[in-house]
Amino acid sequence: MSSKDISPRLFLDDEFEETKIVPDKVVCLGIEFPSEDARREYFRAELRKKLPELKQIEGFPIGEDDDIINLSDPPYYTACPNPWLNDFIEEWEKEKVELEKEGKRKANFEVKTPYAADVSEGKNNPIYMAHAYHTKVPHPAIMRYILHYTQPGDIVFDGFCGTGMTGVAAQLCGSENDVKALKEENAQIGVRHGICSDLSPIASLIAATYNLKFDPKTFERKASRILEQVEKELGWMYETEVDGKKAKINYTIWSDVFVCPSCGNEIVLWDEAVDLDKEIMKDSFPCPHCGNTCSKKNMEKAWETSFDSLLNKTVTLNKKVPVRVNYTLSGKRGEKDVDSYDIDLIRKIENINLSEISTYKLQEGYNTAQPIRSNGITHTHQFYTKRNFIYLNKIYELTKCNPIITIWFTSIIQNSSKMYKFRLDRKGGIVNGTLFIPSLNIEQNIVKLLHSKIQDIKNTFYNNRDNSVISILSATQLSTIRNSSIDYIFTDPPFGGNIMYSELSSIWESWIKVVTNNKEEAIINNVQHKTLFEYQTLMNQSFKEYYRVLKAGKWLTIEFSNTSASVWNSIQNALQGVGFVVVNVAALDKKQGSFKAVTTTTAVKQDLVITCYKPSDAIIEKFEKSEDKAKTAMDFIEELLVHLPVHLSKGESTTAVIERSPKILFDRLISYYVQKGYAIPMDAQEFQKQLRERFIERDGMFFTASQAIEYEQKKEKCSGFVPMALFISSEAEGIEWLKRELQNPQTYSDLQPEWMKNMLPPKKGDVLPELMSILEENFIKDEEGNWRNPDPEKAADLEIIRNRRMMKEFNMYLEQAQKPKAKRMKDTRLEVLRYGFKECYKQKNYQAIVTVGDHILESLLQEDEVLLQYYDIASSRV
Repeated sequence: MSSKDISPRLFLDDEFEETKIVPDKVVCLGIEFPSEDARREYFRAELRKKLPELKQIEGFPIGEDDDIINLSDPPYYTACPNPWLNDFIEEWEKEKVELEKEGKRKANFEVKTPYAADVSEGKNNPIYMAHAYHTKVPHPAIMRYILHYTQPGDIVFDGFCGTGMTGVAAQLCGSENDVKALKEENAQIGVRHGICSDLSPIASLIAATYNLKFDPKTFERKASRILEQVEKELGWMYETEVDGKKAKINYTIWSDVFVCPSCGNEIVLWDEAVDLDKEIMKDSFPCPHCGNTCSKKNMEKAWETSFDSLLNKTVTLNKKVPVRVNYTLSGKRGEKDVDSYDIDLIRKIENINLSEISTYKLQEGYNTAQPIRSNGITHTHQFYTKRNFIYLNKIYELTKCNPIITIWFTSIIQNSSKMYKFRLDRKGGIVNGTLFIPSLNIEQNIVKLLHSKIQDIKNTFYNNRDNSVISILSATQLSTIRNSSIDYIFTDPPFGGNIMYSELSSIWESWIKVVTNNKEEAIINNVQHKTLFEYQTLMNQSFKEYYRVLKAGKWLTIEFSNTSASVWNSIQNALQGVGFVVVNVAALDKKQGSFKAVTTTTAVKQDLVITCYKPSDAIIEKFEKSEDKAKTAMDFIEELLVHLPVHLSKGESTTAVIERSPKILFDRLISYYVQKGYAIPMDAQEFQKQLRERFIERDGMFFTASQAIEYEQKKEKCSGFVPMALFISSEAEGIEWLKRELQNPQTYSDLQPEWMKNMLPPKKGDVLPELMSILEENFIKDEEGNWRNPDPEKAADLEIIRNRRMMKEFNMYLEQAQKPKAKRMKDTRLEVLRYGFKECYKQKNYQAIVTVGDHILESLLQEDEVLLQYYDIASSRV
């Protein structure tokens, strides 16, 4: 077979051509077209004209103009910033007027309190499962929030949309059956409009196929024709021979080859480690050549060098060999060891020239380092056997220019690669969140994979599609969306260094030939030189844009999925820093965890949901015009109280709402004043005095008069009351909180969500250690992974260990402070300073107290009476 035979081209013939049907006229953004094809052709031409201007927008993807145009279905979906978003917003605003006339929405609609209930939704939904992605929120969970915060016709936005579940949820709010299944009281059935954008081209493409107009029958017909065409031409690649008869290969198992550390001979891992009769995989085994005990831990991989016709140079990859074939013959499945027929077939395929096919070089990164280091892989085509790569190229050439067909193709990209792991039960899969290639992998038959995916894609159909629009945009610059035009935002942004999206998406995006521009990717990534500081800056810019496009008085819901206290604090600080007011933190249980969530001992079972609102125009205007900022402060607090939940249930009891405590209310006020650049008009004592004069206090919480009545009524109906939770704004408070929580032993994953909910920002200059550090220093972990309070006898031992650690850390502070050009230390642990000052005082080392005291933040020293007491005494004795 020559390179000409397998060169990528569109090989449609007369048999493949669709039957021509005269379509109905199409109206799009006020323009009438004779067909969808005509609409698509017109707007693609318009998009091409706009590309030079659009390329100036942050986040414009990396790709050729033709590839971007061919991937797009404008104006509904563009594989670049969508220039028609404001046109859709204008059209939808006009639609709202008609809905109001029909009595389907209210002009003065207002949501006063947040959706405060914890949410639990499974992932086993056809829409959720059709195409893999790094993270997703089940759309029924998002529907609950949209139904609470919006009314029919409202515009919902998600700037980190991933696979577009927010758009799906917005549209399914118009499905009576789907809404009723949620059993949400007072839910208004009616379609909401979605605007979904993401930095990732593959994410936006998946979002488009889940949200835009879709005819399942036409899709099935086109997909089946493609498979018939390619199978006719390349089906011989998946044939084997059994008892002299041709059989169809379902999959082939490949094995790494290793080198014995003793004799240096090659060992095929499959031959020695896998026992199919006993259904076991051995961790260690004797070398078949010398008898030395071998395992993957003490063996090195074998490597082989060959000529790569696609790269036009020799390459060195880890050596893999085919070992087992699963086949179908006369309708029955069977399995056999690889024989000479299979070897000859693979050699024939290996000799095919690929010089006319394209590939992408792997970017340097955190996840990409693994296949580069472990397997020698430098380009995306090397993730596939040559057979699968040739087959995939043939199919891709027939799927271009049609988003739904392209996504059907990309849905099997991961499972058709070398990343698909062999398991004894044959239920393989890839390791999510990685680019890991296992030592035993399964090479699947492409046609069989795609056949099974036809039904999966068909099952994503639902009524009310075509009410969302999709774009590639960086959330840091939403320049194609006008100010104050969005009614509600639900978003699931990247959190810290959890997932390296652009790296993990590079395999998909190499096929669609439009790649993420990761300059504005909001992650923590050493390779991209993005620390927590850069991440915070990017998130701050994103939330600033969210604040700009959201209407005043409207709501923002953010899903948070990260165990890091520093990331949690940075998110809350960023939100408040741009003007949002945080009112509630609840839990979202997605039921089925990712690989990391399932396998690590520090896994967190639940994500958290942060709810906040943009202050009303009335409050913003009062702040700008009022000269009496103290009076205006209480107006701000009144609006905040109105937005807070009155009552939270915990089982059959009612639980206190910590956001109603005077400390939290004062923190929210200070954050808003600082963000706006206003002088703080009162101290905490004066604030609490005015709070008590103007509002009603119940159980340590403050309410408006009407809210206090509602609270009392609901409290009477509950069997018990859970008092105000301990705040966690310092290490000492965290320890006390854990002592109370661990009266009954709990795992880390049980504790962590509640810990995050009850955290407050620590004092400036203080560092709150991570939960795990505090647990390890102060509590006991049993064999089952449960943490508990230490026994009295063991508590003393733990205290000694902890004190030694703290003194070691204090001495580091002292060492740093003693340097000739030492500056003030911005981040120190308050508990360490307290302990260090106490020990130095005992030892009469007053100079150490003064030296460290002079080099920590002055506010931290002045505001902590323990530190200040030791420092003043030490200063008088130096």
